[in-house]
Amino acid sequence: MDGQRRSEPTPYKSTPKGIAAAGGLCARVKELIKLGAMTDDLYAELFPNSKYTLDRKTPTFGEFAQVWLNSRVIVDSTRDNYKSVLNRFWMPAFAAKRIDVITSADIRKAVAAIEWESPGVRRNACDKLSSVMQAAVLDGYIARNPCLSVSKVKLAKRQVDPFERDEAERIIADLYQHLQGATRIYAAYFEFAFFTGLRPGEQRALMWTETSEEKRRAHICRQIVKGELRERIKTKSVRDVLLNDRAMHALSVARELAAPDARFVFPPADGSGEWVKSDSTAKKYFLDSLTRLGIRRRRQYDCRHTCATMCLMAGMNPAFIANQLGHSVQMLLSTYAKWINSTSDWAELSKL
Repeated sequence: MDGQRRSEPTPYKSTPKGIAAAGGLCARVKELIKLGAMTDDLYAELFPNSKYTLDRKTPTFGEFAQVWLNSRVIVDSTRDNYKSVLNRFWMPAFAAKRIDVITSADIRKAVAAIEWESPGVRRNACDKLSSVMQAAVLDGYIARNPCLSVSKVKLAKRQVDPFERDEAERIIADLYQHLQGATRIYAAYFEFAFFTGLRPGEQRALMWTETSEEKRRAHICRQIVKGELRERIKTKSVRDVLLNDRAMHALSVARELAAPDARFVFPPADGSGEWVKSDSTAKKYFLDSLTRLGIRRRRQYDCRHTCATMCLMAGMNPAFIANQLGHSVQMLLSTYAKWINSTSDWAELSKL
């Protein structure tokens, strides 16, 4: 090849049959070279584990995955997650292989060899691999995504666990009772969370310039991700959230506590920055309240679920609720189907 002698390993065993097969491969290579038909791509196909670096037109998986990752328009934390998944699970198996010779069988073998921490980790890793392969299809390097015939692990859907309306009211009252001074901001924070259903990252990123007490609206257009301010939200669609009386009350308390130059509605009480960087900042006050009240421990994110279920139980229009929460209607109906049914079950039964 290129006037150089090369010694390439073959998968054949040292048996008469294997020696004959290797001889046949050698003869084929010599004939292709003699005819001038040997290309880098064909050579890599014949010897996929070659130690020689070829000036290939078709990239290796490692090369293509790097280009794919660099081209993604995503925040740094998401990029780091993608990079970690690729390096941890797929580069050891496929980095040096040309992307067009990776088969479904190769992927199944790689999946079987990995000791997965959980079904969720496996599903996430396989989804990332499939995205890379699908990009290779669109770029014309492969004809079909080999991940399509690799079965996906089924995940148990995380159960929604909202608070009862009475529990929410008791938590809010308890926080206002026990938090004084600057820490009172966390009582307002959770009242606002229970009655707007904002995602925690969205609420922590809310600025005064995006609220209108006159119009009773909050414009949701950014979020906090791993302590950093991001000018985008999870669904990538900004929205206006209408504020009811309870949300307006929380806003008025936050206004009373705000410094003259405050930009964020719910800043950290200890003055450690302009915005609350992590859920753990308010977590202590929230869990202390649950302990005092004897309420079963749940996540702060369940404040959002509580708002959704309270709206459904009140008979509000699902399309309006979905818009308030930043969901699709389909997502709302699938996530909270239990509460949609419960609002009308007895009315339907009474028709009998």
